[in-house]
Amino acid sequence: MTDLTPLDPLDRLDLGEGIRWVDGRLVCVDILTGRLLTPDEDGTAPLRTLARLDVPLGAVAPAAGRPGTWIAAAGTGVCLLSSGTDPQWLARPERDAPTPMRMNDGCADPHGRFWAGSMAYDGTPDAGSLYRVGPDGTVTRVLGGLTVPNGPAFDRDGTTMYLADSARGIVRRHPVDPRDGGLGPGEEFARAETGSPDGMAVDAEGALWVAVWGAGEVRRYRPDGTLDTVLRLPVAQPAGVCLGDDDRRTLYVTTARVGLAAPGPLDGAVFRGRVDVPGLPTAAYGSPSA
Repeated sequence: MTDLTPLDPLDRLDLGEGIRWVDGRLVCVDILTGRLLTPDEDGTAPLRTLARLDVPLGAVAPAAGRPGTWIAAAGTGVCLLSSGTDPQWLARPERDAPTPMRMNDGCADPHGRFWAGSMAYDGTPDAGSLYRVGPDGTVTRVLGGLTVPNGPAFDRDGTTMYLADSARGIVRRHPVDPRDGGLGPGEEFARAETGSPDGMAVDAEGALWVAVWGAGEVRRYRPDGTLDTVLRLPVAQPAGVCLGDDDRRTLYVTTARVGLAAPGPLDGAVFRGRVDVPGLPTAAYGSPSA
């Protein structure tokens, strides 16, 4: 593959995550500023804001059949988000938590459900949860005892979910019942001995791409959990990954500047580079993917 290079020499995100390829364009979030962003033109122009919230915005997925509408993990819950309108909140399950909480990463699965994790602002161990949003808008807590949940990411048929608990350095693999979204027990899939696993994406061979926060790397794990590829970036905190463009063979990586005492010139940039194996289509919320 080619080297990973920044999209634009000027764009820098505080906490860039939730990157997706949707309807022929790239979207990502800057979590702590509450912004949903996209590059104009050919993907090399500066990022522009599609929508902005006054609470942290962890991740979005497109809403099926509703162009310009997204389901979002935001603030203390989940909402529907459209540019120029107030968010439509489906639920705020972390609003009354004893520890101040926010939503973090999330994505839709191939069966039209949206999954998103929560975490404590101060990183309190085990305070976070994983939530599942059904196509009817029902929000259900399906897993607790998480510290910093990232992902999830799903295989092609939506029967396997990968979920990182970044604070513990572990990626777990869970079976998922495609009929009702029932989540089976997780098993350890990969462990980061250096850095913390963050955003993830599955490719067409079933391999898992993982942004590794603190290690300056993106790693590709084969379906059996063995490490296949390590890509190094000139930054400290890779945070999100996706595979996009028309052939889904461009790897995009978001990074972060937050928490760095002396950010480097490229910390917070969005990177891209070509890979050999294509990615999977981005799933939409509310309707099974074709």
